[in-house]
Parts: sequence; C-alpha cells; structure tokens
Amino acid sequence: MTYSVAVSGASGYAGGELLRLIADHPEFDVRTVTAHSNAGQPLTAVQPHLRSYTHLTLAETNAENLRGHDIVFLALPHGASGAISAELDEHSLVIDCGADHRLESEADWAAFYGGDFFGAWQYGVPELPRTKGTQRDRLAGATRIAAPGCNASTVALSLAPGIRAGVIDERDLVTVLAVGPSGAGKSLKTHLLASEMLGSASAYAVGGSHRHIPEIQQALRWAGANAPTISFTPLLVPMSRGILATSTAKLAPGADAASVRAAWTDAYAGETFVQVLPEGQFPRTADVLGANTALIGLAVDEAAGRVVVVAAVDNLVKGTAGAAIQSANIALGLPEATGLSVNGVAP
Repeated sequence: MTYSVAVSGASGYAGGELLRLIADHPEFDVRTVTAHSNAGQPLTAVQPHLRSYTHLTLAETNAENLRGHDIVFLALPHGASGAISAELDEHSLVIDCGADHRLESEADWAAFYGGDFFGAWQYGVPELPRTKGTQRDRLAGATRIAAPGCNASTVALSLAPGIRAGVIDERDLVTVLAVGPSGAGKSLKTHLLASEMLGSASAYAVGGSHRHIPEIQQALRWAGANAPTISFTPLLVPMSRGILATSTAKLAPGADAASVRAAWTDAYAGETFVQVLPEGQFPRTADVLGANTALIGLAVDEAAGRVVVVAAVDNLVKGTAGAAIQSANIALGLPEATGLSVNGVAP
C-alpha cells in the first residue's frame, strides 16, 4: 500500500530532512509540500539537494492544502502547528515535529513556551523506557504523534534506563550538550552566522531556562522518577548538525558498575536504533551523521560516585525527522526501520 504524504514547513531544515528520508521510503509518496514565505517557489529552489522532488512546488501552509492526505508531517515553529492540526482530517496520521503537542502539563507549557495550550499527543520516541514496556507500545495505531525535541530525547534516552532500574538518583541530574546550529532552524540570526560561530563555542539557555527541560522531566517520570531535577546546559558549537550529550547522575545506594551497565544494555537489548557501546567506548557525532541512530557510551566515576552517559545523535534525523518517520511506521503497522538507516556518512 502507498500512503499519500504532505509535509508542511518543507523549506526548513526539519522539513527538508523529512523529505530526504521519505524519498527512500517505499510506502510513502509525497504529494504536497508547503511553506510560508517561500510558497510559490519550486521545492528545489530552497532545497536544491532534494533532486528527486523537482516536480513539486511549495504551496501555502494552511489546513486546506494539507487535508486529504493519509499522513501529514508538520515541521512548523512552536505555536503554529496546534491550530492547523485541529482542522485536519480525523483519520489522517498527523505527526507534529514542533513542540505544540509534547507536554502533558499546561503549567509547564505556560512557563516555558506560553500562548495557547493544545494538549499532548503520543510521544514519538519508540525506545524510551517506561516503568512497564517502552513508548513504542503507545504508538501502534496512533493517529496523532508528537515528534520529540532533539535535545530532550537525547537526554531522556541517556538517563531513563538508570531511573527505571533504580541504579541512579533522580535528583542532581546534570547534562551538558554540544549542539549544532541546525537545531535552531533556518531563520537568519546573528549569533548563528559562520563568522560568529567558527572557532568558537558558547553556552545558551543557561540556568534552567531551556524549553526542553520539562520534556525531559516528563519522560523520566514515565520511567519511574517522582520529581526529577536536572541541570541542563547546551553549548552551541561549530558543526552544522549533531548532538553530543554528556549526562551524569549520582549512583543509587548499592549500585555498581555491573548493575549500571546491565540497566542500559537490558533497556536497549534488541533495539535497532539505540545502541549501547562496549565498555570503554564512547561515540562521536561523526558516527551518527545522517543516521537514525543514537549511540551511548557508559562509565562509572567511582571517585565521584556518579554514572557518566555520553550519547550522540544527529539532531535532524534521530532527533527529529527520523524519529517522526520511525513513529509513523509503528503507527501504520509497517516494519519500524522502513526507509531508515543505522549507517552514517563518513568522513
């Protein structure tokens, strides 16, 4: 069966990555692409690397142009997809790559985003450990899915196995992330210009203000935490895409290196797209470039009494578009890996 697909926000980075991956999906047929300021232009005028879509022209982003498709991917800024999604066909599969449907708590939405609250959809991180099973169990048959925040899913996948197994303390979690600027979107911003970034690294959203914090805490509660606290500091670094997240947590009483490794290897045993590396090995962002893969390295700092988790993802693939397509496959009953690869691009 072939599913008709519409991609909104197709002129942006997330929309472009959705289209790149869907081009290799045997069951998905992109019929409509939409944009805002770029509407009316050929898709390849703004995404010149997507040569298989030379026949498509960007339409205006509105509900009328998105209706009538089996699958609709929304790759829009936060606050923009909620209103449009309410006007889409009830039986269409809609995947929101923005933030509008990730949070269950209206108070968290008001504190970190503001504006209208549109309610939570099923969260699109299939491998995320929960107290029972994984998030995958909730995606089968879903018609509304919220793709994750790239930083949030990287940190949640890093820490949730330890929370579920009880080998780390949910308090005093600390994570520092090196992040490429493509996660900020395509809009022109002075601090994202090459002349500002090259040869430099800088922290942003310091001191608990980053919007992905409540999303991480929500995921950790699903894994069994009660009131997790996390210090979250992202660093903007001069690589176009990728996340390297270093997360640490206090060892729980009685936990040791063996029980820590068992918690993570058991959580991701058999997973195609989340892989725990052998002891002593740690990932690089280069290892996941272009792949729908999260690679995780583990260590126990005995002197500090802390677990150290290093995770690498491509923020535009496993962090966004790949997670959206993987979740869509599950919702439709297709093989989960359809159209997706574990293989990165090197050098």
